[in-house]
Amino acid sequence: MYSIEDRTVEVETRIGAAPARVWTLASDISVPPRFSGELLETGWLDGADGPRVGARFAGRNRNGYMGEWTTTSEVVEVDEPRTFAWDVLLPDGRRVAAWRFDLRAEDGGTVLRLSMRVGPDRSPVDDTYESDPEKGPRLVGKRLRMLEGGMRATVEGIRGLAEA
Repeated sequence: MYSIEDRTVEVETRIGAAPARVWTLASDISVPPRFSGELLETGWLDGADGPRVGARFAGRNRNGYMGEWTTTSEVVEVDEPRTFAWDVLLPDGRRVAAWRFDLRAEDGGTVLRLSMRVGPDRSPVDDTYESDPEKGPRLVGKRLRMLEGGMRATVEGIRGLAEA
């Protein structure tokens, strides 16, 4: 599900595995590139080797509309086995996207939710949205739908690994 009004995307799946097993996969930054289609690779920065608040990691991305680019993200919340969250930063320090995995135990398994919200700081999505009153909202909607597809593939990929 995506919402252009509040600039969010959220996907969820039920996994037949314990939260601890799902947490191991959701908090491993090397897992999403296996499934997303746009995120090609990730790597911890500055000597970090796992999820902890303040740790940073790089991501290399590519898609047919935007080309290839690299991001830097900073972990902002780690609550094992419930939450792993990070913000995407621009070189000037602006936080342009907030991403998070949320897990909850349910009926002997786990519900895994992956969400993304544009912001809180001004981002290239804001520039696109405002650049053309007719095309901007349509382009942003298309971008959010693209993200939703990659996010859905990621949570389903994690489900497959966790249930294997």
